[in-house]
Amino acid sequence: MALTASVTLLITVLTTSVCFWVFQSFLRKNQIQSAEFSLQVVNNNIAADMKDIIYFSKWCCSNGAMLDYLKAFKGQSKLPTFTQDKKNLRPLALSSHNRLKEEYYNTRSNEYISRVIVSTLDENNFLQMAASASYTSPYAAKIIRQQRFFTTLYDSRDFLWIGLVKDPFSDISGEMYIPIIRPVYNEFSSQIIGWTYVEISSQLFTDYLASYPLPDDSSLYLTIGPKTYSFRSNDWQETKLPYKDPVLLPESDSLSQGTQVFSATTDQGQKRIVVERPVEGMEGFRLSQVLSEQQFDQQKNLYTLLILGICLFILSLGVLLMFLLNRIIMGPIHKLSGKISKISAGDFSRDRSIEWDHELGQVGRGINSMSQNILTLLDKRVSDEKQKKDLEYQILQSQINPHFLYNTLNSIKWMATIQNAAGIADMTTALARLLKNVSKGTASLIPLKEELALVKDYFLIQQYRYGGSVSIEYHIESEQLYECMIHRFSLQPIIENALFHGIEPAKTAGRIIVSAQTEELFPQKILKIEITDNGVGMSQETIRQVLKNDTGSGSKTEFFRHVGISNVNKRIQYDFGPEYGITITSEPGAFTTMTIRIPYVLHSENQSTER
Repeated sequence: MALTASVTLLITVLTTSVCFWVFQSFLRKNQIQSAEFSLQVVNNNIAADMKDIIYFSKWCCSNGAMLDYLKAFKGQSKLPTFTQDKKNLRPLALSSHNRLKEEYYNTRSNEYISRVIVSTLDENNFLQMAASASYTSPYAAKIIRQQRFFTTLYDSRDFLWIGLVKDPFSDISGEMYIPIIRPVYNEFSSQIIGWTYVEISSQLFTDYLASYPLPDDSSLYLTIGPKTYSFRSNDWQETKLPYKDPVLLPESDSLSQGTQVFSATTDQGQKRIVVERPVEGMEGFRLSQVLSEQQFDQQKNLYTLLILGICLFILSLGVLLMFLLNRIIMGPIHKLSGKISKISAGDFSRDRSIEWDHELGQVGRGINSMSQNILTLLDKRVSDEKQKKDLEYQILQSQINPHFLYNTLNSIKWMATIQNAAGIADMTTALARLLKNVSKGTASLIPLKEELALVKDYFLIQQYRYGGSVSIEYHIESEQLYECMIHRFSLQPIIENALFHGIEPAKTAGRIIVSAQTEELFPQKILKIEITDNGVGMSQETIRQVLKNDTGSGSKTEFFRHVGISNVNKRIQYDFGPEYGITITSEPGAFTTMTIRIPYVLHSENQSTER
C-alpha cells in the first residue's frame, strides 16, 4: 500500500509538471500566434492602401496629361489671363486638373491622401488636390520646396521613407503625415520637368489600429525607415524601442514567413517577448508588439489552479484505491496464498471457500482445478512409466525379426548366385540392406550418402518390378554435400510417390532426377534437394492434400505409411522451423518437382553438437 501511494504521488508530480510545462508552452505559443494574426491583418490592410497610394504617385509622374501640363507651363511665371492666353494654357490647366481629380477619386485609398501637388521646377505653376478645399494654398508648392525633407526625398533614386512629419501648412495642427516627393521626367529624355508631392495621413495606421486588442502592459510600435513610433490612445509618439539585446526564438519557424519572435530585455530589466512583422511590399515598414505578461500570468494562474485540482483529485483517488484494495483484494489474496502453501506441502484437496463470485474466485477455482489436475497427472505418469517398460520390451522383440529376415535373405542371395540367377541375387541383396537400414539405429538425422543408399536399394527393387521401364539419375553439386545431414527416410516416400502416383498412371517410360545443391538464404546457408519425375503431375488441390493429409503417399507397408510426405514435412518444420520443409511445383500431364529445404549442416558438425 505504501508503494502504491508513493507511485501515485510520483505519477501526480510528474503529471502536474509535464502538464504545467505543456500548458505554459501552449499559452505562450497561443499568445504569439494571436499577436501574429492581429499584426498580419493590420499589415495586410496597410500594405494594400500603401500600394494604391504609391501607384497613384507613380501615375502623377507618368500620366500624359500631367506631362503635357508641366511641359506647357515650363518657364511660365503665372497662369495667363483670358486675353493673354494665346497658347490655350488655361483650358489645358483646367483639363489637367480635372484628370488629376478624376484619378484621385478613382484611387481606393484616396481618403488617406491629404494633399497632392504636381509642380513645375520653379513652383510658379502647379496642380493641387486636397482632402478639403479649405486646405489648399496658393503657395503650396513653395512651402513644400522649403521643407527640410524635400531635397532628401527629391534626390533619392526610389521611394524613400523618412517617417512621420508635422503638417507643413499648419504649426498648430497635431496631424502627422508621410511625405512622398518624386521628380517628373520628360517621356522622351532624362530631363526633369517638374516634381510631385503626395501627402499620406497617419490616419491610415490609426484607423486599422483603433480596435487593435492591446492590454495595458503591452505596447505597439510602428517603424518607418529610421524612426520608431509608439501607439497609444489613437496617438503616435516618436520614441526608441524600449528593449535591448533581442534574441531570435525558435517559435519563428512555426509562424508565417517574415514574422519574427524575440526575447528581449526592457529598460527596467524585465524579460519580454516581442513579435515583429514587416509590412509586405513596403521596405522599412514594420509593426512590433511587446506581449502582455499580465495576460499571460492570468492565464497561467488559471491553468495552475486547474493542475492543482487535477493533482488533488489524483491523490484523493489514490487514497480511495488504497482503501478499496486493502478491503476487497488483500483478504482474498491472503486466502489464495494460504491454499497455494498447502498445495506445495502436498495437500491437493479441493477448498470451496476460495471460489468467490468475482475475478479472484475464478483464480480460486483455477487453483482447485490445478490441484485436481496434479493428482491426475501423477496417476498418468505412473501409468505411462508402466507402458514405457512394456514398449521397450516389445521393441527388443521386434528387433529380432528383421535380423532373422535379412540373415535368411543373405542365404537366398548365395543360393541365387550359385544358380546364376543374378536378378534374384540383386533384389535379395537390396531388400536385405533395406531391412537392415530399417532395423538399425534410432538417429533422426543421417548423412545424405546413407539416405541415397537406401533410395538406391529401394529403387533397384522397383526397377525389377517395372521391368526396367523406369530410371533414376543423381546430380549432386559437390562431394561435400554427401556429408550433409538429412532426416532418415525423408527421400524414399517422395520416390515412392513419384513411382506409384506419377509415373505408373502415365503408362510411359519413367524418369526420376534427384539433385542436391546449396542455396544462400540469409543469414544461413541451406541444402536444397529436388526430386523431379515426368509423370502425370498434380493439381493444386492434390498438392495441398499431399502436404496436409499425406493422401498421395500410397505406401502399402506399415513402416513407410508412418514416414509419408506429410510426415517428412512436419518432421523438418518441427526440427528447423516453418521456413523449411517441402514445397511442390507441378504441371498436370508434364512433371512434378518436390523440393526439400533444410539447414546446411555437415556430418562432422552434427557430431560435435551432439557431443
